[in-house]
Amino acid sequence: MRRISIINSRSTAFVAIVIVPGKEKEKTRTSSPCSLLPLAWPPTNMEGAVLCAANHAPLTPISFLIRSALVYPDRPAIVSADAGGAAPTRTWRETRARCLRLAAAIAGLGVQRHHVVAVLAQNIPAMYELHFAVPMAGAVICALNSRLDAAMASVLLRHSEAKLLFVDAALLPVAAEALRLVSSAGANPPIAVLITELLDDNNTNPPPSSSSALIEHEYEALMAGGSPAEDFTIRWPEDENWPIALNYTSGTTSRPKGVIYSHRGAYLNSIAAVLLNDMAAMPVYLWTVPMFHCNGWCLAWGVAAQGGANVCLRRVTGAAVLAAVARHGVTHLGGAPTVLSMIANSADVSAPPEPKKTNQIQNQKQKNTPPEPRKKKKKVVVMTGGAPPAPAVLHRMESLGFLVIHSYGLTETYGPATVCTWKPEWNSLPAAERAAIKSRQGLHHIGLESDIKDPSTMRSVPPDGETMGEVMFRGNTVMSGYYKDPAATAESFAGGWLRSGDLAVRTPGDGYVKIKDRKKDIVISGGENVSTVEVEAALFAHPAVAEAAVVGRADEFWGETPCAFVVVKEGMGEKVGEGEVVEFCRRRLPAFMAPRTVVFLEELPRTATGKVKKFELREMARALGSLPRPPASKL
Repeated sequence: MRRISIINSRSTAFVAIVIVPGKEKEKTRTSSPCSLLPLAWPPTNMEGAVLCAANHAPLTPISFLIRSALVYPDRPAIVSADAGGAAPTRTWRETRARCLRLAAAIAGLGVQRHHVVAVLAQNIPAMYELHFAVPMAGAVICALNSRLDAAMASVLLRHSEAKLLFVDAALLPVAAEALRLVSSAGANPPIAVLITELLDDNNTNPPPSSSSALIEHEYEALMAGGSPAEDFTIRWPEDENWPIALNYTSGTTSRPKGVIYSHRGAYLNSIAAVLLNDMAAMPVYLWTVPMFHCNGWCLAWGVAAQGGANVCLRRVTGAAVLAAVARHGVTHLGGAPTVLSMIANSADVSAPPEPKKTNQIQNQKQKNTPPEPRKKKKKVVVMTGGAPPAPAVLHRMESLGFLVIHSYGLTETYGPATVCTWKPEWNSLPAAERAAIKSRQGLHHIGLESDIKDPSTMRSVPPDGETMGEVMFRGNTVMSGYYKDPAATAESFAGGWLRSGDLAVRTPGDGYVKIKDRKKDIVISGGENVSTVEVEAALFAHPAVAEAAVVGRADEFWGETPCAFVVVKEGMGEKVGEGEVVEFCRRRLPAFMAPRTVVFLEELPRTATGKVKKFELREMARALGSLPRPPASKL
């Protein structure tokens, strides 16, 4: 046997290849526990260096659950936010056993390695368990946006070729219609599993019989029928670059973009997310970030790495967040600026209640634990992203005892990729200056690197606060690619960097990133990406609409919302109004995508080549001012 070294064309590293006389080919694995693996190794010609089972194992966040079940077996893992919730508190030992049984049941339904398992659910305990059970079965979890309508959900189910669909009972009508549409399109619908756990939902009415007829299994019954935890062998990834998750950037009906996450990327980004959130051991994380958003910004796995408690909240309101913080001693949460606005403007924010002595998490402590000395009350860490929070909201949150961390990222970067790291010398600045600093997107975290480049020359822009370029990323926590779309992957990775499509500047001095505009006309409403193309398509379906263009308009509650500029067909001007157009769109789009403003024009401004001048429309929308906050509910 002899070993040769081959220069890797992508870097200066070497590839170790084992050559067996008479069999001149790469040897991928042997039964020996210390056989060389087919990886780029050794990096130098240092004699004696090997890569083998003793010093290498594929990275995967599955290991976080296994460790926490050993280190924190009786600590709470999953908790219902509501005191009267139907879901019991589950420890890490119990969570590991349940995930193993669920993985065995998933495998028992015929799911093989790399098959896609879809989940349509809100932030309920089952959604968290599935983030481990699905990859334990060797499959790929596809957490669908719980706000999708049936048409969009059906498109994504067909595109992903999901073998199973786990459905939250609260979303069963949408799922049932989506399954019907999949069948009517001639595709094989996934096997449906109903999750009946209500959590904090008081609606105990059974699902309609017409919807229930499409369900083949019930979640708890399926789990109970799986192999005992000790009998199931986890299907560990043989390669850390194997896929663990498939996340869709939007519900577009024309060209869905499925972002592929690897076990390696998820592992590394989970650790980065823990560090970004200043998350120590045994945190208490309140789930206000949807778990379908980049797998909860990878904290579905990250909280497990720290043995924390996951406080599940189905419906996010300011009052519910404050109550959960008080009841469970929440240390961390996250969400779009909309969530911050909800908290800051909640009806009862003058004096947040003190944590109760009988909260579920504290009750899980061992009885013989001595009383802890009274400590200074720590701030609750809140990570936000999507759009800079308003200065007034930041000030209100600080006064309530919250520490706001501003981040920025993409689905393609596993969630937050940059953070506005705070420096102590800024604490003494006036509130307005602190808010201006915190509105910046900051610099990249430890899992990747970022830059602002001229997209044509690929040269970095100077940190002068004026020269704009495109935000770009590269590193270990960048997606593996777009599912079934090599052309889009190649375009996104052109030049060796992930192109974000966002335009930004670097501020003088610290070089922090500050987003100035969006290269593609995406409207970010309440943390949701709204494709203006889709909204325009819905508008064009209206019989009275001749032309339409959509931009974002400032909104005091949602950050921004779609604003439609419409040219009506000749002779139909008196037959259509703003309310009717809005309602027309709401019947065809998810609520967050429907325009809240409709402006009627004689003609759209266009260039000489016929392209709509959207920059002029943005100026017109800006002149309209910000949409006011809806009146607070008295309930």
